[in-house]
Amino acid sequence: MSLQALKLPVITAAIAATLWGGYEIGRSVDQSPAAATPTVVRKAGQPYATASLPDFGSIVESYGPAVVNISVEGTVKTAARGRTPFGQLDPDDPFAEFFRRFAPRGQGKPGEQITHGQGSGFIVSTDGIVLTNAHVVANADNVTVKLTDKREFTAKVIGIDKPTDIAVLRIDAQDLPTVPLGDPTDIRVGDWVLAIGSPFGFENSVTAGIVSAKSRSLPDEGYVPFIQTDVAINPGNSGGPLLNLKGEVVGINSQIYSQSGGYQGLSFAIPISVAAHVKDQLLAQGKVTRGRLGIAIQDLNQGLADSFGLSVARGALVSHVEPGSPAAAAGIEPGDVVLKFNGEAIASSAELPPRVALITPGKPAKLEIWRKRKAQEITVTVGEQQPEKVAVEEAPPDDGGRLGVSVRPLTAEEQKEAETRGGLLVLDSYGPAARAGIEEGDVILAVNGKHVNRVDDLRKQLTDAGKHVALLIQRGDARIFVPIELG
Repeated sequence: MSLQALKLPVITAAIAATLWGGYEIGRSVDQSPAAATPTVVRKAGQPYATASLPDFGSIVESYGPAVVNISVEGTVKTAARGRTPFGQLDPDDPFAEFFRRFAPRGQGKPGEQITHGQGSGFIVSTDGIVLTNAHVVANADNVTVKLTDKREFTAKVIGIDKPTDIAVLRIDAQDLPTVPLGDPTDIRVGDWVLAIGSPFGFENSVTAGIVSAKSRSLPDEGYVPFIQTDVAINPGNSGGPLLNLKGEVVGINSQIYSQSGGYQGLSFAIPISVAAHVKDQLLAQGKVTRGRLGIAIQDLNQGLADSFGLSVARGALVSHVEPGSPAAAAGIEPGDVVLKFNGEAIASSAELPPRVALITPGKPAKLEIWRKRKAQEITVTVGEQQPEKVAVEEAPPDDGGRLGVSVRPLTAEEQKEAETRGGLLVLDSYGPAARAGIEEGDVILAVNGKHVNRVDDLRKQLTDAGKHVALLIQRGDARIFVPIELG
């Protein structure tokens, strides 16, 4: 597909003034790079208007050099030697030599393939600290940071935080250009913002738009109150900055909602306040701790609000309290509605988790709750959110690699997707399992008719088995039994 230039008409200040009735314009005293936003004197009932568009060019000139291109290289597991798109071939098969000679391969070891990817980032300190998305550098073996002046540096990944999709890198350089960090709470829906990044590998591309919404909650993203914009964001923009008209970073471009994989008018950025909190913890202690109350919450509609005696459907309705949790210890009950957290109003349930997460575990927090048709205050000692534990079975010495799989339990979301309870996800297969056709991505549901939910379940069934086992496997939407002769 060829790229064609799209020419747009230019509206000058004079034409703009004519279009808006020639009202008197007074320029504001703002010394920021984009200080071309005038104050409008208007008649009552008439539309707001400005004589000129924001000066995006000055922002790019001032802070564009602090935006970097990030390229990554990694390896992924591929089929073992001798496997083809048609399955395992016998070494004596005449087609085996054909696939050995002519099948596509990377430069990795047998059973591995080299992968490449690109993203964006920005420098936040002169001594080489760079922020980007965790998904840009996750599982990368080599990370290269390229500046606008064409200098390239091998970056060290200081740490990543997958729940917020934030990664902190360091490059060995001094006196680097930086971009200032702003306050996301200051931006309003409708404000101009711009993004700088490398969409589809086109380095230092600039796009602009407006803030469409704030505090958006996305599926499986409970710790981030996303900023929604209509700024054109595409693959490669991930990790780049979202800037306000003062040239301050207010967010990190992270996700798009799209059926095609390209920009469709819905872009989401992580507030820079969330990212800065993660950065500080990763630099100081190499990990991120989050506060926890131990409650399940939901939004209120007008019907629920009426039943609880609330005039407005706002707050977070507590639907469950975990036994032994900080919330239980403080006396929070199902049916309570959290109206405020540490003095800040909670408009919807999506606003509560990220605010709790920012509290240092062990610190007290004040909740204003609605109970029995009146408000009251409760103090909770915030607990620590424990990371989800993922176990991996690495062919333990006592089984001698009898099965030949590396597995982990399915997460709750994966179980929901697979429409199953329990199960073990196959991360890699070799030996007997590979020969039987077990593949990465299969889900082991049962061994010899007995369900397996944990790695220990699998170990026990293998210990008790004879020379053969029958695995119940889920692959996509299909479930099949696979007989395996153990090693």
